[in-house]
Amino acid sequence: MKLLLVEDSEALSRAVVKALKASGFAVDATGNGSDGLWMALENDYDVIILDIMLPGLDGREVLKKLREANNESPVLFLTAKDSIEDRVTGLRLGADDYLVKSFAIEELIARVEALARRKYQTRSPKLSIGDLTLDRSAKIVTRGSYNIPLSSQLFSLLEYLMLHEGSVISRTQIEEHIYDEQVSPMSNVVDTAICALRKAIKVSKNDALLIHTRRGMGYVISEEKP
Repeated sequence: MKLLLVEDSEALSRAVVKALKASGFAVDATGNGSDGLWMALENDYDVIILDIMLPGLDGREVLKKLREANNESPVLFLTAKDSIEDRVTGLRLGADDYLVKSFAIEELIARVEALARRKYQTRSPKLSIGDLTLDRSAKIVTRGSYNIPLSSQLFSLLEYLMLHEGSVISRTQIEEHIYDEQVSPMSNVVDTAICALRKAIKVSKNDALLIHTRRGMGYVISEEKP
């Protein structure tokens, strides 16, 4: 999952980015509303976390322009503006959620996870293909009765593939959703990650191959070979 954080407080931005990355999210961040709008229009973010009082362009204007451009990325306002009128205005502009500062980081992460589930139209935090299960809430992957320890990046890669079960996902799509702007993936980074993930989720020699290569197109996860 890839997120955009638009927050002009450097201290708060650093803390939120650190916590989100520790939870397995790839995160782009900026402290300027105009830059945030450009980034949101140029990239397909799973969730956008948006402050209201921003330099460059007010957060409400950022959201308004996103919706006018038919950008449907879920938006969570993270702001000190806590009046009922502020909340109603923000939600009526098209925001999907509203969280007032100060807040518990665990609540922010839970709300982001809920918005991401809504985007992919999955209410349950658990994704399953055959005997492989990924619990997005507990951050646990199991195959049969075996727990599979994964790095946060491999967990995110598996989650992204499982959310698109049966669909071919290109290398570019994987790069855009798994890596943040601070990472410059080399040409074989995705292939290497897929290889490592295949190895990790095959816990016995009898386990079926779930991640298939579509030559020249990308990868697809499916219980049956496409």
